[in-house]
Amino acid sequence: MKLNWLAILFIIVAALAVPSVSAKIIEEKDGYIVTTCDKSLNLPEAFKSTSRSISQGQTDWYSTSVPAGKTSLYADLNWGDTSDSISLTILAPDSTLGPYYDSADGHIDGRINLRISKSSGIPSGTWWSKIYGEMVNGAQSYTYSASAI
Repeated sequence: MKLNWLAILFIIVAALAVPSVSAKIIEEKDGYIVTTCDKSLNLPEAFKSTSRSISQGQTDWYSTSVPAGKTSLYADLNWGDTSDSISLTILAPDSTLGPYYDSADGHIDGRINLRISKSSGIPSGTWWSKIYGEMVNGAQSYTYSASAI
C-alpha cells in the first residue's frame, strides 16, 4: 500500500512539473491582451463563418455585437494561401488593435486566429473587424468569423 501511494505522489509531482502550453501574447494595449488561439479549439455555434474574396488594396468590414458580461472576443481569418498577404485590424469600442498579419502566431499558414481579452471583461457594443488585402494576386477567397464568449 505504501508503494502505491509513493507511485501516485510521484505521478502527481511529475505532472505538475511539466510546463503547460500557453497562448502566445501578440499585443498588450489599453488593458487588452491579444493572444494566439488554438486552431483546433471547438468554438460554439456563434462562430458562423462568412466566406468572401478580397483583392489587392480592398477592405472588407465586419461588425460583431458584443453583449455585456463577455470576457473574450475570438476572431479567425483563414485564407490558406501563404503567397497572399491579408491583414486583420480589430476596432473595439474603446481601442484599435492591430493590424495583425499571418505571422502573428509564429506560423506562416494563411491564417490569423486570435483571442482578445481584458481582465475586467471586454466592453459591450459593436466591435468592427477590418480585413485588408495587403498584397493579393487576383482575388483571394477567405473565411472570417468573430464571436464574444
